[in-house]
Amino acid sequence: MTSFLKDVLNDLNLSDLSNLIFILPSKRAGVFLKHEISNYSDQPIFSPEIYGIEEFVENLSQLRSITNIELLFEFYSTYKTLTPIENQDSFEAFSKWAQILLQDFNEIDRYRIPEDKIFDYLSAIQEINHWSLDKDPTRLVGNYLSFWKKLKNYYQHFTQELLNKGLGYQGLIYREAVENIQNYMGINASKKHVFLGFNALNTSEETIIQELLQNNMADIYWDIDKNFYENQNHDAGLFARNHQKSWKFYRTHDFKWISKNYETKKNIHVVGVPKNVGQSKHISTILKTLQEENPSLNKTAVVLGEESLLSPILNSVPKSIKALNITMGLPLRSIPLTSLFQQLFLTHKNPSKSFYYKDVINILSHAYISPLLQIDGKNSLSDIKATVTENNLIYLTKDKLASISPQHEALFDMLFDDWDNDVSVALSQCQALILKIKQHLNDDKKKHVLALEYLFHFNTLFNELTTLNTNYGYLENITSLFTVFNELLNSETLDFKGEPLSGLQIMGMLESRVLDFETVIISSVNEGILPSGKTQNSFIPFDVKLENGLPTYKEKDAVYAYHFYRLIQRAKTVYILYNTEVDSFSNGEKSRFITQMELEKKHEIKHEIVVPEVPIVENKPIEITKTPDVINVLQQYASQGFSPSSLTNYIRNPIDFYLQKILKVKEHDDVEETIASNTLGTVIHNTLENFYKPFVGQQITINAIENMKSSIDKMVQDQFKRLYKEGDIYSGKNLIIFEIAKRYISNFLDLELTDLKQGNTIEIIAVEMENSIPLEIPELNFPVFLKGTVDRVDKRNGTVRIIDYKSGKVEKNKVEIVNWEDITTDYDKYSKSFQVLSYALMMDVCNKFNDPVEAGIISFKNLNAGFLKFAKKDKPGAYAQKIEILDKTLLNDFNNELKKLILEICNPDIPFLEKELKQ
Repeated sequence: MTSFLKDVLNDLNLSDLSNLIFILPSKRAGVFLKHEISNYSDQPIFSPEIYGIEEFVENLSQLRSITNIELLFEFYSTYKTLTPIENQDSFEAFSKWAQILLQDFNEIDRYRIPEDKIFDYLSAIQEINHWSLDKDPTRLVGNYLSFWKKLKNYYQHFTQELLNKGLGYQGLIYREAVENIQNYMGINASKKHVFLGFNALNTSEETIIQELLQNNMADIYWDIDKNFYENQNHDAGLFARNHQKSWKFYRTHDFKWISKNYETKKNIHVVGVPKNVGQSKHISTILKTLQEENPSLNKTAVVLGEESLLSPILNSVPKSIKALNITMGLPLRSIPLTSLFQQLFLTHKNPSKSFYYKDVINILSHAYISPLLQIDGKNSLSDIKATVTENNLIYLTKDKLASISPQHEALFDMLFDDWDNDVSVALSQCQALILKIKQHLNDDKKKHVLALEYLFHFNTLFNELTTLNTNYGYLENITSLFTVFNELLNSETLDFKGEPLSGLQIMGMLESRVLDFETVIISSVNEGILPSGKTQNSFIPFDVKLENGLPTYKEKDAVYAYHFYRLIQRAKTVYILYNTEVDSFSNGEKSRFITQMELEKKHEIKHEIVVPEVPIVENKPIEITKTPDVINVLQQYASQGFSPSSLTNYIRNPIDFYLQKILKVKEHDDVEETIASNTLGTVIHNTLENFYKPFVGQQITINAIENMKSSIDKMVQDQFKRLYKEGDIYSGKNLIIFEIAKRYISNFLDLELTDLKQGNTIEIIAVEMENSIPLEIPELNFPVFLKGTVDRVDKRNGTVRIIDYKSGKVEKNKVEIVNWEDITTDYDKYSKSFQVLSYALMMDVCNKFNDPVEAGIISFKNLNAGFLKFAKKDKPGAYAQKIEILDKTLLNDFNNELKKLILEICNPDIPFLEKELKQ
């Protein structure tokens, strides 16, 4: 394969290149041109001047290009000058629409559209669109029309201010370059200019090149294939055909060049791969295969249709590849340090001295901050997390953090000192933090080379922000600073160092201009990416663009078509990858370029859909065999005592029992931002215990209940403070839950009061009574106990009641049973019955009541139902006979079922088998 650049040098056939000026579409191509020139002659020669087109035009214009963000500040100065104060947007609001307008200014200048023509046209269109019979438009419409009328003034004032300072954006630089072309030609009359590999040119570029051509000061070499040029419907040849037809130069000169490289035999693979990560992994597979024939991978390029693939591609490159060059920059937004500063800005967005605990933990857990909390091999972050969880700290101050870890007070000041919405303070704090992290990383520079490089770039970025803030002063608050910070993240890149002339090349589509490779791998060849489709981010309507010769999405599609086909033109092996998945970023449709290649039938195309191997995993229930060690733990647990809740947990799912009681796996404690249901239940239980404990052994009186009612507020508040620690119960959902707890207890006491006023007597026998009884199970050769705490035992009108409080809702049918076998198999229906009967069994063994005994539940969400008694029914249905008094027969029947359950748990031949839980 002979490259385009080599063909050009051979055609020039000059022994002295020093008098030439080469202009290429990009600076990157200049490196490859120098390499070709070095191989051009056996004798030492002077190198010609080599420029990228933008650098050449900037020299021609004698203006200095400024960054987009600085341009935004300059434009805001113009905006403030020409806009009445009462109508001015903040810098943050301004930046959202101004960038679009700046793009339009850029296009207008690059295509040399007369400002009066286009801006007056746009203003007239808006007036027609908002025409009304009313003489006076509304204020909103008036401001809108005023804005369109001022566009010309904005443009004229803005461009003049930039010219006065010797500055310019790309379009203005191009416009000025055209104005200076005659002067330039006079100074450089002896120079010969060679333009290489251009395709789509704006009006300014066309004017400059044509002036040089007409004055015999230039040559231009196009790189277009006959197949695209002669086919009038082929977008890849659109611009070349237009230039050949419209340029006066070609009335008397030949059009160079129309090649026939596309027809040569090629090995083309079109591969559909799911997801971007899938494409990255498959590219790695392709590279490994290519290395078998070409270990160095010279003349091989990976061209990314979507530049966001750079990071996954870099992580997937085979380790066997030693020589690698990346012509793209890694966006600062993609590097790990970015998330730290974004989190800091979001945390300080609203001025405050206290910060949400999750924001604080996220910052302290960051990979660049966490090492700073290390002292003597211990990280203070674990202490901070533990304190936050134990005390339910929803909001944290720097002083609170310093009290937990005093050694890091300076760091906490740096991170969580109130920025007070002051941009200068924010910038200085960020720079101080960078210095702090750098000091830590300097202890082992070799290990942290990349991290230190990240820090350097962010320090440069914050220096730029400080300069902008000092020079312009438009950053009024943290929000506006964050907006500009994000803009810089989008535009700034971290450049890679590599060997550009050997090994594998990784580049974007635009970086591939003029360059030729034998093997090309192109990713993300999907509709909406290659080409990008009908996207228009402009104030200028489509028809106005057509009228004035400005580029639309049609021309953009033609540009992409040219780059795509030019990559394939001289290649021998081509891999074209596209994403097959439909998601929010892709419609899963392969590009029209692939379909077009298929219809052309110039080459045999091998199609393949690559699907990752996904093993079929049967969703079998977990089964745990009871080893001797497990049996040993079970015996220890049995001797300490099975609780009713642990047994119902086994009924619900044996695996949960295994995890909690055998492996001792505890649920992770989280901060309770909203009071949890179990906390509410504990508050209710503890409050009632404190109310009724002084009356154990006594009959409750009406006066006692009324005294309790007057103490509800204080008692509930004390219980929440004891359990919920420093959590806030006086606002939001927690305030509602606090009031619900008081209401539950008040309603319960009202129920008791009504009962007493009706002449009933209630004697408190026990409150929160702990019981433990041995269970005689001859089949087991170790002791087994049943233990539990009964919420309340009382005697109402001579009948003993064993009561279990439930803060949730329980219906009557949940404490009724027909068949005893069901009580140890159906958790949802009979777990409440199981618990109250367990308490009744323990109380019967421990106390031997002579009075009738009932057991049941008081549900605080169903207080109207009163005391829900357990009942044994002789058959299902409403007409069944019920036994509500717990006699020996009933308790013995339950005891038998209880023993069967414990025998199953302790049986080494019956594994713990996961149950499928009901949704």
